[in-house]
Amino acid sequence: MARLPIEQRIAQLEARAKALKARMAQQDRAKDTRRKILLGALVLHRLEQSGDGEFSKRLGDWLRRELPGFLARDEDKTLFADILGTKAESPAPMMTTDEMAKSEP
Repeated sequence: MARLPIEQRIAQLEARAKALKARMAQQDRAKDTRRKILLGALVLHRLEQSGDGEFSKRLGDWLRRELPGFLARDEDKTLFADILGTKAESPAPMMTTDEMAKSEP
């Protein structure tokens, strides 16, 4: 079996390193997402079922102060309407593919 030229071997190793780095970044994003989900679950649990009413009240007050400045999208604000104490607006109905096709000029 013939040996590959050094440049070709380097290129293969660089491609492999790039693929491994991409996989590592994907795993890091998955871990970050999992942490956020678990932290959110804990906060919601404490708000809903905490035996410490004073802590739940302070946590709710803090969220009502902080969330409006943190949430940029209206869809996100709608998700937290129960915590923010705002009325959840019903989202605009989605158009079907047929409706979209009919509305195009």
